[in-house]
Amino acid sequence: MVLMIFVNDFWSLTDIPEGLKHVKRGVDGIGFSDVIFPAFLFIVGLSLPYAIENRIKKGDTATDIVQHILFRTIALLVMGVFLVNGETVNATAMGIPAWLWYPLSCFCFILIWNTYSAKLNKALVNILKATGIITLTGLAFYYRGGENGEVRFASQWWGILGLIGWAYLAGALVTVFSRNNFYALLSAWIFFCILSMVNKADLIPGSIAEYIPNAILGGTLPALTMGGVSTSYVFRHYVKINEPWRLTIIFLVSSLILIALSVITRPYWGLAKLGATPAWLFLCSAFTLMAFTLIYWVADVWKKSKWFEIIKPAGTDTLLCYLIPYFAYAMVRISGFKLPDFLLTGGLGLLKSFCFALLCVLITRTLNRLGLRLKI
Repeated sequence: MVLMIFVNDFWSLTDIPEGLKHVKRGVDGIGFSDVIFPAFLFIVGLSLPYAIENRIKKGDTATDIVQHILFRTIALLVMGVFLVNGETVNATAMGIPAWLWYPLSCFCFILIWNTYSAKLNKALVNILKATGIITLTGLAFYYRGGENGEVRFASQWWGILGLIGWAYLAGALVTVFSRNNFYALLSAWIFFCILSMVNKADLIPGSIAEYIPNAILGGTLPALTMGGVSTSYVFRHYVKINEPWRLTIIFLVSSLILIALSVITRPYWGLAKLGATPAWLFLCSAFTLMAFTLIYWVADVWKKSKWFEIIKPAGTDTLLCYLIPYFAYAMVRISGFKLPDFLLTGGLGLLKSFCFALLCVLITRTLNRLGLRLKI
């Protein structure tokens, strides 16, 4: 999440290395920014077995867990759709400043999905949640976008949160119904990888595509998540029997296999994030798996987990941390504040963006201490 906020702030910079940016659509290749989103999906998969096991320990049935998965997916889709519509707001047609859409939407998200204190009056809590829902409904109804204001509120491409929601839905349901069977999980990963290639080869009948969201039918995003789920299963097994070196060897060999698969598939469909190509899937999975292995050694084997304490809120309240920049950019827009150009250029600009990401984490930590914490 820290890196996601970091790269999302690159729009404010000039004269930074091209290799750090997103590669444009149609170009064969990836930049550093193109690796962050697949890593996030991989991490979603890593957490799924733990989350589901915890719910089972609390006494939740499979039906309860599936219901929770569906509600969480709907929440992510709703937030994703509202944020993506903010990209095409027509201020004149709507009668509100375009920059107001994001903070107003995010404020509603907080009203709806905040974890309110048990000491707070339940009637007040219901009023706050209802206010958020009614406001979002009104925004969707009065939304006008496009150059002439003719575009109405629609899913468009679902947005980052929406794509995470669809990938989460597929990965979570597979994890629940696999009943902790590694071969079922691995088979699901292979299935989605094959589906990614089949989709890129245009072999999926149009009759099927009409009923299944492209984010799932494309195969790539669920495959990234299922890669995390499968990794989590292997990780838990070898940690339990305390064999870090065998675990490391398995992960490194798996990374090499993934890199080889990326090389093999690249000539057919290219290497591109915006194209969600199989080569991008395999290469980013390899990168994330190697990064995870390194972090495992630092945090668990060498017992240096305190090194990550400063960015902990980005993991414990990831959603709130993700929303903070929308408020920050709106405040800058209102105030008219602008940093000197030398702080928005080159290396100093990159340092500024990284400090901004850390500031968002610090704000998240402060809000958590004040009782504000999002949970879906």
